[in-house]
Amino acid sequence: MADAVNHPPHYTKHPSGVECITIVEHMGFCLGNAVKYIWRADLKGNAIEDLEKARFYIDREIEKRRKIPVGRPFGEPK
Repeated sequence: MADAVNHPPHYTKHPSGVECITIVEHMGFCLGNAVKYIWRADLKGNAIEDLEKARFYIDREIEKRRKIPVGRPFGEPK
């Protein structure tokens, strides 16, 4: 039986065999969530909804980065 909490089927059945968290845990929140929704878009049953969720997080990331002064690397303190 699948572990619905730690390893739900839509997280573990990607053709690569890699679980999404292995990749996204190295990203920031918004980018990680966007990748997560793109990663599982065809695995969970509602690809359009997952892609819309990914777009939501991508838009948030873009807005966050637009607020960073030019020339200052992302993540560097103000």
